[in-house]
Amino acid sequence: MCKHEEKHCPRCKTVFECKPGSITQCQCSGVSLSEEERAYIEAGYDDCLCIHCLRSLQRLFSKKGSVAV
Repeated sequence: MCKHEEKHCPRCKTVFECKPGSITQCQCSGVSLSEEERAYIEAGYDDCLCIHCLRSLQRLFSKKGSVAV
């Protein structure tokens, strides 16, 4: 059985559904991060982010290379 969790994004506090038991159906699978982008985001957050924040941080990273998370 797939495990789904209701989570609060640590960045914007939005509630979203995390699907670690079915990662290909999880909202985060819609964002392809480079190793550098992933490391940048992981440095500021230790839990899942909503897709909007993932995309926002990815855009910020690509524009500036490094910004405060």
